[in-house]
Amino acid sequence: MKNLQILVLILAIMHSGYGQTQLTVEQIKSMAVKNNSKVKNSTLELEAAKESKQEMFTNYFPKVTASALGMKAIDPLLEIKMKGGNLPVYDGNPANLAGASQFAYMPDVNMGLFNQVGLGYLNVLQPVYAGGKIKTANNLTSLNVEVKERQQHLTADEIILTAEQQYWQVVIVQEKQKTLEGYIQFLDTLYRQVSAAFKSGMIIKNDLLKVTIKQQELQVSKIQLANERKLALMRLCQTIGAEYNPEISLSSSLADLSEPGNYFVAHNTVLANRAEYQLFEKAAEASRLETKLKRADYMPSLGVGVTAYYMDQFESGLSGAGNGMAYASLNVPISDWWGAKHKLNELKLRESITKNSLEESKGLLLLQMEKAWTDIVELDQKIHLIQAMLLQTQENLAVSQKSYNNGMIQLSDLLEAQVLKIETCDKLIEAKSQYKTALTKYLQVTAR
Repeated sequence: MKNLQILVLILAIMHSGYGQTQLTVEQIKSMAVKNNSKVKNSTLELEAAKESKQEMFTNYFPKVTASALGMKAIDPLLEIKMKGGNLPVYDGNPANLAGASQFAYMPDVNMGLFNQVGLGYLNVLQPVYAGGKIKTANNLTSLNVEVKERQQHLTADEIILTAEQQYWQVVIVQEKQKTLEGYIQFLDTLYRQVSAAFKSGMIIKNDLLKVTIKQQELQVSKIQLANERKLALMRLCQTIGAEYNPEISLSSSLADLSEPGNYFVAHNTVLANRAEYQLFEKAAEASRLETKLKRADYMPSLGVGVTAYYMDQFESGLSGAGNGMAYASLNVPISDWWGAKHKLNELKLRESITKNSLEESKGLLLLQMEKAWTDIVELDQKIHLIQAMLLQTQENLAVSQKSYNNGMIQLSDLLEAQVLKIETCDKLIEAKSQYKTALTKYLQVTAR
């Protein structure tokens, strides 16, 4: 059902002519994970690792090879020459054997063999012992699948965070546009008041020009914000794998900010759940298996097999013949051991390096979690301070408006009060969006 909803959203984005599409931050995250090319590639990497694992598993099975050979020599490979002559004829009486009186003539014989030969054979070899190489190699490919799974998780987290940052960037611009529209309406109202006062001779033209100039400045700001929103939305569409559509509207929930304490967790308890930490563990395990795999190269290997063959000498007058045999094969490396000790010592040292990296990663990951938590707390405090400032700027603007209406302050003072309120509103919008992003970051680095 969820996938169907995402598909509907994608189609809505790709066909802008059907009206405005409104998306939430959760929908944006789902679309990013489903459509982003980096996530797709990480999924393909995982599938490739699984195929490699299946291919390596076949090494447990017998190796079957078949071959055929046909040849025709210019001269026979084997020639038999027998000189002829008179051969004594034995009449059956042993007394006459030594002095035979009858003979039979036999001509010279020249015979050529292996002039045309056809040979076909089938060989089946089953490895019995290979120093643990097959089992270790299979363990390595299984480990590689686990690594790719965690890397896929990290890639998805990265894309989700990027998509959310881009989402809130668009929201910031949208909220600034709303604030700017309020400022424009304020100046329009003020312009009418100042224009009426100028016509009645109560103020000089300079005050009217100040309002007009400020209105023109706001029109420039309006164009700049529109362009900024377009670029920010295009970046977001690129991340979530959707076609850019200016009619996309992002629903903002900046008013719904939960307290940081609702999300805190003891960092030591979730360290082992971090995909990054698990990758360091897998690296240490892979280093150990690589040492074991190399050691297997220096161990004897034993295999048993059977071979069947059929050979035919074409046009030789002899019928074809077949045969078969069973055999055992033992391979013992001897000279390789001269350098084996040094190679294995090198791999052992590399094992120690990966173990040290694992220990170091603990401290770095805990520091990252602490930094993410500190950012949330700091932004929460910043939001409360800005909210208090906003109340003061609103009160200041109300007082300034009343004072200006009573002729107690200059127009420039009123405009300054309005600008101060607008700037404070923008700061609050940015702080809230940063808090939202920081919260997502904290949940990610605490494996949630």
